[in-house]
Amino acid sequence: MHTSQIEAEAAYLASARAELARMRADVLATETPEFVSGTDEVWFNTMYRMARARRGRDLVDLPGTPLFFGRLDYDPGLAGDDGEERVYIGRRHVRDSEGRPLVVDWRAPISTPFYRATREDRQGVRLRRRFGFSDGGELTAFEDEPLAGGGGGGGEPGTLLAQEIERTRSGSMRDIVATIQPEQDELVRAPSQPSICVQGAPGTGKTAVGLHRLAYLLFNEGHRLTGGVTVVGPNTSFLSYIRHVLPTLGEASVQQRTIDELIERPATGADTPEAVRVKGDARMAEVLHRALWSHLSEPGEDLVYVHGSTRHRVDREDVAKAMADLRTGIRYASGRDALGQRLSSLVLSRMEARGASPDDREQRAVTRSKPVRDMLNALWPKVTPEQVLFEVLSSPERLAAAAGGILTEAEQAALLWPKPYRSAKSAKWSPADVVLLDELAGLIDRSPSLSHLMVDEAQDLSPMQCRALGRRCAGGSVTVLGDIAQGTSPWATGTWDPVLAHLSKPDARLAVLGRSFRVPGEILEYAARLLPAIAPGLGAPESVRHAAGALRITHSTPDHAFEVLLAACREAAAGGGSTGLIAADADIEALCERLGAAGIEPALLGGDEDALESGRLICVPAGLAKGLEFDTVILAEPGRIAAAEERGLHRLYVALTRAVSALHIVHAEPLPEQLIGG
Repeated sequence: MHTSQIEAEAAYLASARAELARMRADVLATETPEFVSGTDEVWFNTMYRMARARRGRDLVDLPGTPLFFGRLDYDPGLAGDDGEERVYIGRRHVRDSEGRPLVVDWRAPISTPFYRATREDRQGVRLRRRFGFSDGGELTAFEDEPLAGGGGGGGEPGTLLAQEIERTRSGSMRDIVATIQPEQDELVRAPSQPSICVQGAPGTGKTAVGLHRLAYLLFNEGHRLTGGVTVVGPNTSFLSYIRHVLPTLGEASVQQRTIDELIERPATGADTPEAVRVKGDARMAEVLHRALWSHLSEPGEDLVYVHGSTRHRVDREDVAKAMADLRTGIRYASGRDALGQRLSSLVLSRMEARGASPDDREQRAVTRSKPVRDMLNALWPKVTPEQVLFEVLSSPERLAAAAGGILTEAEQAALLWPKPYRSAKSAKWSPADVVLLDELAGLIDRSPSLSHLMVDEAQDLSPMQCRALGRRCAGGSVTVLGDIAQGTSPWATGTWDPVLAHLSKPDARLAVLGRSFRVPGEILEYAARLLPAIAPGLGAPESVRHAAGALRITHSTPDHAFEVLLAACREAAAGGGSTGLIAADADIEALCERLGAAGIEPALLGGDEDALESGRLICVPAGLAKGLEFDTVILAEPGRIAAAEERGLHRLYVALTRAVSALHIVHAEPLPEQLIGG
């Protein structure tokens, strides 16, 4: 590699950074326009200053983050009029003072060939160059890939790409903008419609694909996404792990929530496992629908409205017909409002039949009158989600009326509170109840729709949770991510069709990512021994990485189990990079305390908010391991993870596939039979 070329590229990087700093300074120094006056002046000036501040934040030069990571040399005259066109690909646009592009955003169309061009389909590219950087962001190397003949130095093709993929990590997830592969890029750059569901094996980068897809859509279809974009993850530890990816891609406005946070209802109660299972079942939607609409009553008497000395009578049959016309295809609150208008209209028609000419004021008076309001409240009472669910969970009779023919008697018994609360206001709602309350809220009134929703680890969502998410993107699109083999919840699905149906996106396109770029082949092959038992219809993933010695299995005696585990932790900590100790949920806290007493000072995930950023050994409950990655994983007692729950083998599959470089299994108890031999 020629030192002079590295120096030239480093000088170009320095000039681009200087221009980025100038662009930011220009934005922040811009004065608020003076041509706006009158009633809109304060509003406009406020919005202008907010936009200027936001643009200033977008132009911050992130320390240690390369401003560009690649270069494309196009055929002469293809992309410009001044001979060969050279384009530097980076995380944002950078222009000089005359408006000439120095760095082009990776999401721009001209950047697409960086990820997709091949010798067979060059897309006008003569040469592709990748850059290597130190951890401090200093340009240290480059690697050329000629696509149109000719030589080109910089080392063996693919070396820098492999190094970037395998680079040691610490703390949160990094973006993969410099290493996106063609099959990933095809999904990243797919339009928002139709929705996409990605079935991705461990290490295939499905989460990164989803996040980069959001950044791409906001860049190219921002005008269509004005209703908001939200990421939904399985837990707060996972969201903490991915939280820095979108900001490094220039998108800091995307909300990241768990489904409980998205629903925004307090959950302070608890359920039995059977109650949780039933409450998440799709059949609960019909039970709640019945329970809500059971509040309607048939008119038992005529509606009589007195105006002066005249009594205007509306027959109960006419009232019943008005109600019948409104009961189908309408939300409960809208139907109630419409019935109030129908009742007043019926009264007005009787007044007109007697020669009166009521105006709008008279119509409003009729609508607010006591006879009309009393009949409306009697026939179509106003209710809240809490009132309806309280009745269902506290009254065997109410529940039987709503669930008859839908739920079994045993399932109904599991739903009922053993000791009912005094009222809906005093009830302590469980997380599963909160989802049911959200369903009722959607039946009563319309929910606002987001423009796009990214849902990760979606294979574990209950049907009722899927319905809650579907209501929040009824008019938008979704990116659904997950892996059938990693399903660990009571509702984990064996196919994506029901998930997409409950999300109201049955026509979503299903894409499969089967090549693992993160997890070494030796580890994947070992974990795949579980697939015939946990996902018999799913093919084994393939890894593009093969590192000898990536998997170690150490058997110890029960008396020396902790000493062996302690030695493994010390060895891993001395090796650099991130290290995660994964154990059964019931064991991890005690192990963490014993390691601390032995001088290692680990951080407990779920108990320490900054655990992933601490740089220490991270103690990970198996239940929180999903979606995370560590350079080295020490897995303690796989048999205890497998035996801890009904879908313990699925949980173990997750734990086995969290390592990017090395997996060390330490056990004194027998391994699950599926992992023995082979």
